[in-house]
Amino acid sequence: MPLSAGDPKTIGDYELRDRLGSGGMGVVYLARSASGRQVAVKVVHAQFAEDEEFRTRFRQEVAAARRVSGAFTAPVVDADADAERPWMATLYVPGPTLSERLTDGGPLDAAELRQLALGLTEALGDIHRAGVVHRDLKPANVLMADDGPRVIDFGISRAGDNQALTVTGRVMGTPPFMSPEQLSRPREVTGASDVFSLGALLVYAAIGRSPFDAESPYMTAYQVVHEPPALEEVAQPLHGIVERCLAKDPEARPGLTELGRLFAGLPGSGEVRAAGGGGTKRKRAWRGERTWSTTLSGIHRRRPVLATVAVVGGLALGGGTLALVASHSSGVRTTGSAATGGEPTVSVRAIALPDGWRPWQISLVTAAGPFPTPSDGPITGDDVAGRCAQGGTKLYCGGNGFPTVRVDGVTGHVDWHTPDLSAGDENEMLTSGPTGMRDGRVLVHDSPTDAVTRLVALDADSGRKTWSREVSDGADAVLFGHAVLESDRGDRSLTAWKTTTGEKLWTVPVPKGQLCTAEAYGEVPYAECTDADESGPARTTLLRLDPRHGTPTRLTRLKNTENPLGVDSRDLLMLPATDAYGAEPYPYVIRVDTRTGAQRKVKLPRNAQGTATLIDGRLYFVQESGRVTAVDARSGRQLWSRPTTVERLGAPQVSAPENTVYLCSASGRLLALNLRTGEELWQTAARSGSSGSGGGVESTQVLRVRGALVALASDGTLFSADPLHPDAKPVISGPPTRSGPPVKSSTPGRR
Repeated sequence: MPLSAGDPKTIGDYELRDRLGSGGMGVVYLARSASGRQVAVKVVHAQFAEDEEFRTRFRQEVAAARRVSGAFTAPVVDADADAERPWMATLYVPGPTLSERLTDGGPLDAAELRQLALGLTEALGDIHRAGVVHRDLKPANVLMADDGPRVIDFGISRAGDNQALTVTGRVMGTPPFMSPEQLSRPREVTGASDVFSLGALLVYAAIGRSPFDAESPYMTAYQVVHEPPALEEVAQPLHGIVERCLAKDPEARPGLTELGRLFAGLPGSGEVRAAGGGGTKRKRAWRGERTWSTTLSGIHRRRPVLATVAVVGGLALGGGTLALVASHSSGVRTTGSAATGGEPTVSVRAIALPDGWRPWQISLVTAAGPFPTPSDGPITGDDVAGRCAQGGTKLYCGGNGFPTVRVDGVTGHVDWHTPDLSAGDENEMLTSGPTGMRDGRVLVHDSPTDAVTRLVALDADSGRKTWSREVSDGADAVLFGHAVLESDRGDRSLTAWKTTTGEKLWTVPVPKGQLCTAEAYGEVPYAECTDADESGPARTTLLRLDPRHGTPTRLTRLKNTENPLGVDSRDLLMLPATDAYGAEPYPYVIRVDTRTGAQRKVKLPRNAQGTATLIDGRLYFVQESGRVTAVDARSGRQLWSRPTTVERLGAPQVSAPENTVYLCSASGRLLALNLRTGEELWQTAARSGSSGSGGGVESTQVLRVRGALVALASDGTLFSADPLHPDAKPVISGPPTRSGPPVKSSTPGRR
């Protein structure tokens, strides 16, 4: 484009010739040096130039970008961060952007795609070795030169040792190509974020659109964080590679070295679109790359995942990729080849263990420290009903008969325990039920008497109580954005409180004659309101609540359904209610469109029986006998069904990178099944002496602390294990060395 009237004639020692483009951060010009060398000069917009903090960051970014060099990057040749409008010049690379290439000619063929994948992998390697993460790898930042792709726009990347300048509201990127952690945890971004962006970009190059493609940046960001990528049109073997790149967990993504080997094995000819996807030469009006230009910093924030998006640019944090470490299992009882002396199926570490990890085991009841005997008598292992909420590598655990404790998931060290929150209450009962962790607060249910239930917010670092509210004794709290939603005492309304302060944000009255429970899926709150009259079939009205002010939207009316299982591709899944409570097969699953309320039933196989859990588009049915069945949630097709020798299993934990489903029994016996076939890989010995009186989902739990497993048995035994050495002898930890804050009480003997 020619220069406009307001454009300067020169920048530094460079004569400006044309405009190459513009974006949210600045304008890019084609310029020429005195020697005739062509460069691309990016000039920052005036509003940023007036921000001293931005200048400081820009100066650091330029210094980092100068360290990057390689065959597939456009090097920085000059810059001036102190100019009236800061600018940076990179070597000019003739050729269209990848976005322009697809707009003009459609998706790439197999040979072009292989060259692009290998070139971008090498370019990212050069970038990461310089201590930089690009953070805005998108089609507009990839130039398609004759001799291979070039990655550009380092002026908005940043060295990993400059994290302190990241400011809330200034996280930037392009939604369809951003990683989940960029949107939800920007301070934790590593080089694995670029791997996610690379996967999304290659899907775009292969089929003409991103695997996350919605009509607004808000919904696109939601898809990136919460929904699986749309890869149906991507043919193998590329499909399998990009699926790993697009893992939500950064540690589950392959490293660049492995990607280089995988991309080198891509065919140089043949179809890159799956059968029925239209073929590589199909002509159509390609959507190209969306160019949303809205900065959302002025929007009221209730959902930080969606409110931190702005386009064009990005800040980079420290580099780093996942290392795959070969290892062999030992000391584990297995089936199949391993049982006869061969190597077990799980023999490669797909997710690295945390630094400093060790196998450990504690009793939550003992870890809570000395506390008074509750009025209804001493606690026994059969009655614990423990539960843990997770925040990073920290676990916040509570249950019947002991207060909440914080456990380091890496070492098993008990950081703190709260005192009895019910101390001093007449007829008090000792109980604590962690419901979740958000914004530095742990939300705990505390029931001092049969008539009173409180929602208590504890400071995650110290365990001190920051606020509490009386709530319904028959409903759970749910977290969304910066709020927690629960039924008020008396079940006459649903109220959202701010997690940090307990400030009331909004209240929704419960319709007369109904009982409503709160639900939340993908940071969107819902209300499930059932008729209080129990004389006929239970009828439920499903309401979607506006996260900003609680305004309800009626979605649909249902008859005789159980609680929702979760959301799969915008559909809320529910099972029909039965008197058998999972002892008989479920005939179908109901899918409710969360936009329109439209319902459809999907027929289920005869093994769809037991307790159901929805994970990554699959329904897992776990029967008390030990049979586990996996069903495709969209088609209802049974993927596999396996009887196991472990009874009373809890909800599964699924790891796609390890191709494994993990479960824990009431007695603390870990079980690993092959994700694709259901074949048993291994099982461990029991970790507790009691299997409790409840068993199943209510009393057991499996969590992941990066590459380590953490499991909870029904008697409150909490332990960590290496998936490759699950029977390794643990270190047994005792009570904490320090406790939470004391609670004043007039009751003799109370702390």
